[in-house]
Amino acid sequence: MISKGIILAGGTGSRLNPLTKSVNKQLLPIYDKPLIFYPLSILMLANIKNILIIVNNRQTNNFKKLLGNGSSYGIRISYIEQKKPNGLPEAFKIGKKFIGKDNIALILGDNFFYGHGLSNLLLKSKNFLTGCKIFIKSVKNPSQYGVVKIKKNKIIKIVEKPKKFLSDKVITGLYYFDNKVIKYSKKLKPSKRGETEITDLIKIYKNNSQLTYEELGKGAIWTDAGKIQDLNNISNFVASIDQLQSFKIGCLEEIALKKNWISKSILKKQISFYRKSDYATYLEKLLKP
Repeated sequence: MISKGIILAGGTGSRLNPLTKSVNKQLLPIYDKPLIFYPLSILMLANIKNILIIVNNRQTNNFKKLLGNGSSYGIRISYIEQKKPNGLPEAFKIGKKFIGKDNIALILGDNFFYGHGLSNLLLKSKNFLTGCKIFIKSVKNPSQYGVVKIKKNKIIKIVEKPKKFLSDKVITGLYYFDNKVIKYSKKLKPSKRGETEITDLIKIYKNNSQLTYEELGKGAIWTDAGKIQDLNNISNFVASIDQLQSFKIGCLEEIALKKNWISKSILKKQISFYRKSDYATYLEKLLKP
């Protein structure tokens, strides 16, 4: 069972310069909400209420101004600053005290997930007790990611950014780990690019026969927001859903209200916080019977 989650929202975001010269990538807008709302909503949909956000050095106040301690969403949010990005597994070293003796979910702060049945998949998957569970997706450009080869429903090979085609199934930025991840992360050595790699960490579980996976189907969407075009594509998609279906993806207050994590009085305070924005108008509709 997983009850805690980490959002890795550090890094330099250099591919998005000059947008990220003065602000974290995860605070950039995706249509009507900051990017951080979307991975945070995924953890909330999985009923994970105790969340650590790892941010860039001297950026904590910006996140606190936006999200606070999480009470407005019926969750608990804490923050730790990362002085220097040293690879994704660094999150488990930085968050060791937060993790304690529990299992942990990790989601990358620039990742976007959406799809019918995603909530049920997240809830079902988090009930595992030992090992590592990854979420994979078929994509057009697998060479840009960590790629897995599957045979008889079992992962037999993992290659980071392969030069030759191996498979179109890649590892997304959502991972479930048991508590051994802290110990395993300490054993990792930096790759040629000077950082520890998440694929090397996952390989340890594979070699111990403790790696499982869930595949996001054709109707599901996953992407990261690493480039300007990615930001635009995600924003356009979110906008189209909002305008065609009158439904907001990543609305934290709506998720919390439906799960009975917050009361309508707290929702009213959030509406006041957002003032006369379209987002506030949407939240007002949630107050109606």
